[in-house]
Amino acid sequence: MRADAQRNRDRIVEVARQVFREQGYDASLDLIAKQSGVGPGTLYRHFPTRDDLIDAVMQAWVDHVQDTADKALAHEGAPRDLLLNWFEEYVRLISVHKGGPAKITGAMGDESSPIRSKCEVLQAASGRVLDELRAEGAVREDVTPLQVARLVGGVATVADTSGLEVATVRPMLEVIADGLLT
Repeated sequence: MRADAQRNRDRIVEVARQVFREQGYDASLDLIAKQSGVGPGTLYRHFPTRDDLIDAVMQAWVDHVQDTADKALAHEGAPRDLLLNWFEEYVRLISVHKGGPAKITGAMGDESSPIRSKCEVLQAASGRVLDELRAEGAVREDVTPLQVARLVGGVATVADTSGLEVATVRPMLEVIADGLLT
């Protein structure tokens, strides 16, 4: 890719990240092109579909997911505390952009989703946390990372669409945690 084309692509991704954060994933792609200083044709040449652009925006997020899971696993305390700490981080991770929780949670387990690989990274991070707790005998054996993703993602979606405060979310996450622990 030519240097100027790479700069345009990078600029589009950065502007899209800002616009998606403010307006959600359904924001106008024409607005993103305009704020990026490129024409709509340039945007579509780099990102033929909205989902291709969302995928590019989410790439830096993937790296952050791994770091966050590492920190959650290093958390000192009882298994319930570790689980709640991860759930709160999970909600924060998928709530970076308005509409993000619904988009990500809805794509969980959907093999045809263009953001499938990003969802798999998030599920794998949850799997690491669950495996750690299973090794301690603290989490039910029948709980899967996909189930956790959908449950915690559902809480995040309700919080996102309703504008709930963080303090309101924690009791819902406690109900989920209590249902998963042995």
